[in-house]
Amino acid sequence: MTAPARLLLADDHALVRRGVRLILEQEPDLTVVAEASDGAEAVEVARTSQVDLVVLDIAMPRMTGLQAAREIGRRRSRGEPPKILMLSMHDNEQYFFESLKVGACGYVLKSVADEDLVSACRAALRGEAFIYPGAMSALVRDHLDRLRRGERVRAQVLTEREDEVLKLIAEGLTSQEIARALTISIKTVEKHRANILAKLDMRDRTQLTRYAIRAGLIEP
Repeated sequence: MTAPARLLLADDHALVRRGVRLILEQEPDLTVVAEASDGAEAVEVARTSQVDLVVLDIAMPRMTGLQAAREIGRRRSRGEPPKILMLSMHDNEQYFFESLKVGACGYVLKSVADEDLVSACRAALRGEAFIYPGAMSALVRDHLDRLRRGERVRAQVLTEREDEVLKLIAEGLTSQEIARALTISIKTVEKHRANILAKLDMRDRTQLTRYAIRAGLIEP
């Protein structure tokens, strides 16, 4: 059997950490191997421990979750950095967008952690985005604000086929599902995915989803 994913949980409230840990460790594919009580400690633990995913509270002393996420993402001495998921009590679009900027795969509200956290962790571990419903509205507002400011997505960056693949990626389809939908091989899908990321200078599905919305490839 595949070993469970190793998680680092960072929150400055011990009671919150205990509750989140109980949610996560009910799942056989997830295990919390380390905890941190602030952002600086989370950065240090992530550097010295083998973890696959870091779950960071947004607001922590010494170093915020956003600052910690940025630092963890920069540390590549031991290979690719772990995936990052932000946990917050604030339904705040500014925090949400800042989370995307620092490389987080998703943003989970503490108020619905019992419903969303496990799914968000699994999505992050797959390299996919987790966007809660309220955040999609923020994405739409951001898109409309950019249009009002006269900003435009660069035209003809991708080929027609790459646009098709990007659309399906943003809609959440797996490589196998995309291959079936477009009647191409999985290897070809992965090649298109790599080309799209390189052309757009992006690295994950969260960024691709934002691009696809702005480019009109998917409906908000």
